Amino acid sequence: MLYQLLARKPIEPAGHVDAGEPVEGSLEGEATLERTLTARHLVLLGVGAVIGAGIFVLTGQAAAVHAGPAIMLSFVLAGIACALAGLCYAEFAALLPVSGSAYSYAYSTLGEFVAWFIGWCLVLEYLFASSTVAVGWSSYLVSFLTSTLGLPFPALLAEAPISWNGSGFVSTGSILNLPAILIVAAVTGLCYRGITQSAFANAIVVAIKIAVIAAFLAFGAQYIDPGNWVPFIPESQGPGRFGFDGVTRAAAVVFFAYIGFDAVSTAAGEARNPQRDMPIGILGSLAICTLVYIAVCAVLTGMTHYSLLGTAKPVVTALEPYPALAWLKIATEVGAIAGLSSVILVMLMAQPRIFYSMSRDGLLPRVFGKVHPRHHTPHISTIIVGVVACALAGLMPLSVLGELVSMGTLLAFATVCAGVLVLRRTQPDLPRPFRVPMAVLICPLGVLACLYLFWQPFVEHWRIFVGWTLFGLVVYFGYGYRHSRLRIGFKGRGSQ
Repeated sequence: MLYQLLARKPIEPAGHVDAGEPVEGSLEGEATLERTLTARHLVLLGVGAVIGAGIFVLTGQAAAVHAGPAIMLSFVLAGIACALAGLCYAEFAALLPVSGSAYSYAYSTLGEFVAWFIGWCLVLEYLFASSTVAVGWSSYLVSFLTSTLGLPFPALLAEAPISWNGSGFVSTGSILNLPAILIVAAVTGLCYRGITQSAFANAIVVAIKIAVIAAFLAFGAQYIDPGNWVPFIPESQGPGRFGFDGVTRAAAVVFFAYIGFDAVSTAAGEARNPQRDMPIGILGSLAICTLVYIAVCAVLTGMTHYSLLGTAKPVVTALEPYPALAWLKIATEVGAIAGLSSVILVMLMAQPRIFYSMSRDGLLPRVFGKVHPRHHTPHISTIIVGVVACALAGLMPLSVLGELVSMGTLLAFATVCAGVLVLRRTQPDLPRPFRVPMAVLICPLGVLACLYLFWQPFVEHWRIFVGWTLFGLVVYFGYGYRHSRLRIGFKGRGSQ
């Protein structure tokens, strides 16, 4: 049994492909994913996912609760860990241009059981991430409707019915977060329609929010008070609250903001020239976004004392004390609504493609691998993911969702870093269009950095994470282990 759990999927380096020519074989002649995305599309997908929740939602909470003005340093730490993982993702994505991201990479290097565990962590990453961002989107929309347009919105329908008080769930008295549910449902419909349409819509939204962020940096910088940066690292008030321990805890929280470049890798099965375009998309989006985040953090904490930023709409909170910037506040609300929509879009595009790959391997029921014959999207899994994401967005609090996303992401990144080194030793002769420089140093550092950041929220949320893992084991041994196509030699291809 141990041998079967550690069985690895054979690697056959993919040849260069043209648009519309699939690399992955179809399921008995069924429609497959269509290759239409260019390097520009991939960079924009990465920017669309990364530039959003980190700036418009999580930055303020991480600064107010954990790091203070040193939130800039937290983004540097998270960015370093992401850069290490990003190099490893680029090597894998060019070598294995398939849709499963870290799941597929783990299957080819560390075995089926590890691949399942990582795939289950990716559910935390993408499914919970779309719900998390939807909660932030809801806050900006309600703020825009009530304070800007003067339209009333019932408070009972603008917040989740439960909240996290630091040690357990408590009731808020609300019914559900209706705007969060509606945006997830709308984006799910767009993802159902097609990858090209989704990428086009994403490009428009990215342009809008980049313009808004540029305006915030240009005009907000004029109102910076350097006194708000003192002390840069506030004195420690306990575990995870300020001091350097708070800086690292905040780095784990804002790591959520960097999951976009991982989402780029899930689109490898739809890239025109993945060997060239995937490294550009992954590393290009990561470099752009890191610089933007640090600049926004500097202006945000310079304009307003960090202790006042612990809201679901910190950029608007920073602008509210300045009447001369009322127009920018309105533009920011519009930009945030558009920007967070693009993050939800990329997350809801990514998760069905993880399920698609797992289904093709027999670890999930065949229905998750169905592709729409006309739209060329995994339409059934898109609907399933959308329904679950709607429930989470409407019922769960922002803080818990965000930290669970970071935990799943960090484990996936650590596994990819380890997988590159394993594959270098087990199959050194594989042609690699992109190679991690100094892999013997970069890969272990990536593993250590990601696991260190993972430990920060795990200390508080270990019960939830362990429960999620146990549920995943039940699914694997109840279905995946018995139906694995690798384990049974693909004999059950037509019997599922």
